[in-house]
Amino acid sequence: MRTPVSERRTQMLEAAVRVIAQDGVRGLRVEKLAAEAGVSTALIYYHFKDRAGILRAALAHVNQRAQSYTDVRSGDPRTQVEQMLLGELQDDPRVRETSVAWGELRASAAFDEELRATLRTATQAWNSDVEALVRQANPDVDAVAAAERLTALVEGLSERWHSGSLELSRARELLSGAVARELG
Repeated sequence: MRTPVSERRTQMLEAAVRVIAQDGVRGLRVEKLAAEAGVSTALIYYHFKDRAGILRAALAHVNQRAQSYTDVRSGDPRTQVEQMLLGELQDDPRVRETSVAWGELRASAAFDEELRATLRTATQAWNSDVEALVRQANPDVDAVAAAERLTALVEGLSERWHSGSLELSRARELLSGAVARELG
């Protein structure tokens, strides 16, 4: 039985996230990705055209994965902001892998204009989601600035936690404190 194209593409993107999380963007080789996904290199090129296409698609996929565990739609807006952001700091293998891959792709965007544009769009969408909730939670707060500070803090705390320089419980505590301060 043949695997549908969308499932095969998802399989390749999941493999790309694993490889990027483990080996970094520089360690992403099409041959290794194909082996990890259990497909041919020709199929990788068919779906993504080139390495840059793989990276852009992987970044979009990482963003979708993160949305799946940070989408909070219950409780008051203040609780939603906190739970959405704390969703990025979970000791869950899928969350860790997604977060590490995001960090690797973010770091590589400094040297890749196309990847930078894709990252900018994803970051703006994340900031907009947080901004809308911040505005609902406290209309007197500069929601744009608060959202940017909070999402940047999540990225920094996540990086410190993944690198072993900060305990997860402390990262979550710092983030909760920052949300409380930002929302007044």
